[in-house]
Amino acid sequence: MLKIVLFVFNLFDTMASQLLILNKKQIQQKIDRIAYQILEDNLNEKEIVLAGIWDRGYKLAIRLERVLKKISGFKLTLLRIDLQKESSKLVAKTDLDESHWRNKVIIIIDDVLNSGKTLAYGLGVFLNTPHKKIRTVVLVDRSHKIFPIATDFVGLELATILKEHVDVVMDVDGEEDRVYLS
Repeated sequence: MLKIVLFVFNLFDTMASQLLILNKKQIQQKIDRIAYQILEDNLNEKEIVLAGIWDRGYKLAIRLERVLKKISGFKLTLLRIDLQKESSKLVAKTDLDESHWRNKVIIIIDDVLNSGKTLAYGLGVFLNTPHKKIRTVVLVDRSHKIFPIATDFVGLELATILKEHVDVVMDVDGEEDRVYLS
């Protein structure tokens, strides 16, 4: 009986320490709005590269691709960027070679912008290749940048303290999509 009581107490304690920021419907609304902003920013383009930072940025890129396919006539190329985020220098690989993004519009996508380091590293992947323009997308911008990174398309700007953590849950088996603060 004591184990059950402790389990229930821990469950409520965990739930209480998580503040829901965006639910499934709100996440989709943010994605839809960002897709329309991308469309408006690129009306004269024929092709766009959606470069998602693995893993949640890539999941967000897939969702943006679905919406853009419905509302635009762009040829869309989905690119996965794998970064060693804890490295003190750029260590990255992509699932496509640079011929797929050369002289095209590139949109770098991640779930949450904290310090800007991940987006800066993502940008570094494309700096030695000619391109038309590069834009950035994040679902949540926490405004704690220490790198000179600007976001072009943002789902939600959120003022947080450094101790707080923003978690994005998308496409996780058995869990509903959500963004929460813990």
